[in-house]
Amino acid sequence: MKAARIGSIVGLGALLALPLVTPAYFLHLLIQILLWGFIYTAWSTMGRFGLVSLGHGAFMGVGAYVPALLWNYFDVTPWLGIPLGIVLSALLGVIIGYPCFRLKVVGHYFALVTLALGQVVLLSIVAARDITGGSLGMTPRSIGHSWYALQFPDKAYFYVIALMVWLGGLRVTVISAALTALGGALFGQYLMYLNPETVSGIGVSLQIVFAAIAGGMYAMLGPTVGALLTIALTEGLRVWFGTNFVGAANTIYGILLILFVVFMPRGILGWLETARRPRATPAPAE
Repeated sequence: MKAARIGSIVGLGALLALPLVTPAYFLHLLIQILLWGFIYTAWSTMGRFGLVSLGHGAFMGVGAYVPALLWNYFDVTPWLGIPLGIVLSALLGVIIGYPCFRLKVVGHYFALVTLALGQVVLLSIVAARDITGGSLGMTPRSIGHSWYALQFPDKAYFYVIALMVWLGGLRVTVISAALTALGGALFGQYLMYLNPETVSGIGVSLQIVFAAIAGGMYAMLGPTVGALLTIALTEGLRVWFGTNFVGAANTIYGILLILFVVFMPRGILGWLETARRPRATPAPAE
């Protein structure tokens, strides 16, 4: 037990020291892996109870846009805007979830309801183009290094924030929608650019489902492994195809999701855990 505790402390120390030795580009990827890993973990809290949501892009979109809009138009610090976005996402989850459970809308019907929710939020963001920038996206007003605005040109700050949030997501069970909204808010604050296609809608929801299932939603680190896989896949496709095949990521996500569900339903970590188990040797014939 003492060795495991020492190993955890050493591992945490190594994670905290990464910004000191990691090039900026790879630190950028690590931050995204941690934030997406947190979001995928949030989705898996529902998946473990057999609730398949295809609309978590809605919660992420609300979480990302609310603090950005409050900051740009009312100068409200993200420290207040992010909790408000979380509350609104949780309220949206209640508005959708309560009637579904009251009317016993479960299984693939529940998945379809959440799928529609994600598209409604996406279309609402696009429709409010005068405020949100529509499909062209929006950029939160930048004021440089500021704790008040939660803006840091030095990626090391956001790496530590993302690491703490990721670790918190592994230890607690909170409303899945609220966790996703928090991840979306920090993702928007980090990138300093919001687009409805990248933080909301069917594409984002599909990415969340694929990553959680691919990594192993029943394993604590499974969604994070899924985040590592999706970030590597996204960056690889971006370099490989460039602008020649814009829809490559979502197409491959869909194909891989089918393959994982059919052949590896417990994900990568679940498969590794099964492979490590010693197989029972047949009893010798008498």
